[in-house]
Amino acid sequence: MSHHRTARRSEHGDYQVRREKMVQGLADAGIKDRRVLAAMRALPRHVFLAEPLWPKAHHDVTLPIGFKQTMTQPLTTALMLEALALRENEKVLEIGTGSGYQTALLASLCAAVFSVERIAELAREAQGRIRELSIRNASIKHFDGTYGWSEFAPYDGIVVSATAPSVPAPLLEQLATGGRIVIPMSRNGLEQICVVTKTRGSLETVALALCSFVPLLGRYAYAEGDSEAGGARSGKRS
Repeated sequence: MSHHRTARRSEHGDYQVRREKMVQGLADAGIKDRRVLAAMRALPRHVFLAEPLWPKAHHDVTLPIGFKQTMTQPLTTALMLEALALRENEKVLEIGTGSGYQTALLASLCAAVFSVERIAELAREAQGRIRELSIRNASIKHFDGTYGWSEFAPYDGIVVSATAPSVPAPLLEQLATGGRIVIPMSRNGLEQICVVTKTRGSLETVALALCSFVPLLGRYAYAEGDSEAGGARSGKRS
């Protein structure tokens, strides 16, 4: 066996150990969903980042992915996935593909994932990573995410990776009755991750945690340069 191959195997094992520590930290922080923890333990996180950032991939911090966007820290990702409470036979819509990391996690938690990304280059790069990992139940397209993806609606769950002033109307229309939307929203001057559940004739909204995401830009959210979106500037994406 060559020295290069041995080094590569050692490196792979090192990242696996780091993922184990990351997941243990998530459990210690209160994440209880075993399927979410198992998915994050199994999926290589570092491969969704530029190689110079690999040593930091498992720290609970945001990391840049280009285009003034970043990968969301692990705890926030885990919190949002846990709140979705997906079942294996369900279908989910993701608004904001980002690096594709959360897309890949979702693919391991449900039957099908449809993800929309407004930045063309990020969508292309994420598609490449999804292909390299042989994930076959995730589809990505470049478009204004506030329109959703009506072709495959209704969805059992929708997760949004940017802060909105309210839930975009098309997303509510594309959500199945009994479905959940996990979305950061700006409410009373605060950004909060919220879970919106659609029941027959009504919506129930529960705030989970404070957060700081980039603004959701698009026809049914903030316009580019909108001053009201100024509070959502951290660049957190998936």
